[in-house]
Amino acid sequence: MEIKDLENKIDELIQVCDELEKKHTVMHADQEKWLQERTRLLEKNELAKNKVEAMIMRLKSLEQD
Repeated sequence: MEIKDLENKIDELIQVCDELEKKHTVMHADQEKWLQERTRLLEKNELAKNKVEAMIMRLKSLEQD
């Protein structure tokens, strides 16, 4: 009976390892998506910042005229 119990425990461990590996894969894919999204948002933020700075400069030049 002990060997059968060990076999069952090993099977359970294998199943848990498989589940953890699948979760890890999903988490890694999610991390990649979040990093891409972060990069995209940083680029959009920089573009918006540049546009606002350009508008401010134009407004300042209009004040001087």
